[in-house]
Amino acid sequence: MLDRLPRWALYAFIVGLPFHNLLMAALWERGVRGLALDVASAWKELLLAAALGAVVWRRRGIPFKATSADWLALVYAAFVVLYAVIPQDWLGGGATERGILYGVRHDLTPVACYFLGRGLTLTARDRRVVGWLIVGVASVVAAWGLLDIYAISLQTWRDSGVPGWFSEQLGLDYRGLSGLPENWVYNPGDERPLRRLVSTFLSPLATAYLLLAAILLAATWRRGPRWLPLVTALLAFGLLFTYSRTSIAALAVGLVALGYALRSWWPVAAAAVFVAAAFFFVRAYQDLAPETRYTQSELEIQRAGGQEEETSGDPFDTGESSFDSHLDNLGDGVETVLEHPQGHGVGNAGVTAKRTAAEIKAGESTYTELGVELGLLGMLAFIAWNVALVRTVLRREPWLGAALVAVLVLGIQTDVIGVHWLAFVLWTLAGERA
Repeated sequence: MLDRLPRWALYAFIVGLPFHNLLMAALWERGVRGLALDVASAWKELLLAAALGAVVWRRRGIPFKATSADWLALVYAAFVVLYAVIPQDWLGGGATERGILYGVRHDLTPVACYFLGRGLTLTARDRRVVGWLIVGVASVVAAWGLLDIYAISLQTWRDSGVPGWFSEQLGLDYRGLSGLPENWVYNPGDERPLRRLVSTFLSPLATAYLLLAAILLAATWRRGPRWLPLVTALLAFGLLFTYSRTSIAALAVGLVALGYALRSWWPVAAAAVFVAAAFFFVRAYQDLAPETRYTQSELEIQRAGGQEEETSGDPFDTGESSFDSHLDNLGDGVETVLEHPQGHGVGNAGVTAKRTAAEIKAGESTYTELGVELGLLGMLAFIAWNVALVRTVLRREPWLGAALVAVLVLGIQTDVIGVHWLAFVLWTLAGERA
């Protein structure tokens, strides 16, 4: 049992995490709330702890040969622990004890998963199972998402347990869409919002990241079944309908990295074709995507926001609202890190700060969030660890190395280690191949 637990934990992360938010929202709707729902939502951390314990027990007494990536992971983890115990007022931070706890969990999850992977020994058959599970669950997510945006009304989601799960349970107060995350729709500026594919993740971004990884994996299956091209096309359409332009760009970067690892030009050509197709898709999105409607209260919020700052309706204009917001957040975060390079302490950035009512020193970008929490050196330790990891994994498992490259590019804009599927699955697999 102990020998199989780590491997089965990995399988559970691959298949279970895409449905985590949907299941938790359903439990909230059925009256499971507060501490009971917190315990239920901690299944992934509990399973990770059990799997790590099984790895340690199984390998007791066996010499462990550490790599440079191992040492860099420990250096980064040391920064997290240090900045969690330094008193907040010494660093000018304002995180609560709960915020520090959440922040430590957030920052150390990829390290814990990496060392779980270091203790795994997957056979060729196990890797085939992992591949089929990733492509299979990604296909379900893409198909479900495409069906959802065309067949299920936004009002159905407003009336579901999703707003309560996000606002009352997680403390994420979304106002612009009746408690649903605002990025569920794309607003072209004419009060005619368009649906985006959010699927079972209840997030267009997390969905896009899973589909991106699955596409890179499927691209390396040269002797796959005859229906593999249809599945790959489904994954690509799903990615396009998330309307995540940075994910499209990151996939292109990942394909270029894959071409480098395989010493082949076809992934580069595929990247060029996909980017060209995505350009026309994004241009035509207003004609392709299903429309929805704002409620009267939502319209008032949208109009008030539009009066504060006028934005462009061109999806490729840096003045477009989404682009402008990401650039502003990135610039503000970089400025904060440079002005305060010693860091403010764990729990002062991103979703962690928002959930615990602390001042958000930086948001969205993985690197600025870590720089704000762990200081410039802590941020650089994270980068150095992952660069070392990519160098090894890209050679041993090209699709996985390419996926890590794409995710690290996404980290410039997004908190990628806060996306559970990426943290639990990609870093575990990377550890196994390191």
